[in-house]
Amino acid sequence: MVDVIERAADQCFMPLTVGGGLRSVKDMYTMLRAGADKISINSSALANPDLIRSGAEKFGSQCIVVSIDAKNVAPERWEVFSHGGRRTTGREAVDWAKQAVSLGAGEIVLNSIDADGTKAGFDLVITKRVSEAVGVPVVASGGAGNLDHMAAVLLEGKADAVLAASIFHFGEYTVGDVKKFLATKGIPVRFV
Repeated sequence: MVDVIERAADQCFMPLTVGGGLRSVKDMYTMLRAGADKISINSSALANPDLIRSGAEKFGSQCIVVSIDAKNVAPERWEVFSHGGRRTTGREAVDWAKQAVSLGAGEIVLNSIDADGTKAGFDLVITKRVSEAVGVPVVASGGAGNLDHMAAVLLEGKADAVLAASIFHFGEYTVGDVKKFLATKGIPVRFV
């Protein structure tokens, strides 16, 4: 994976976040040395919350992203799942986000398991709750199907950024399309 990150970092002229299988500060260091700007941890942070603190102390909070897979399990209750959304942890999503930030996370990527892959829109409720509960940027993930969905999660859901995959992979929209649309809604975007 180091070779892939090195090659990507050589060609990528925007912040590069790397996640998946990073279980130690040494793993983080390896990816940062390879060219990553940020490290994303999820299951490893749940298994060992001190990994957040250790990484933030060594590299700075701006490098530590905690990814949270949240599922609506009961009215008004979203729980955190680990292992790619396959294992419940019993932790409440907003509480875990607040704990992660208190340990040093500089950013939260919040993925709605319920909305992910549906293209039916983001979960605005949990996104807004997490965004209002933490003092770091929150990136909304899961549910992007059209440009209005992106604007809604940024405006109503109070997310700081939006993550999308399939709408780009299958050529439905370009990043330029999204930026132009968001700008017409008064949402600040950075044009290159």
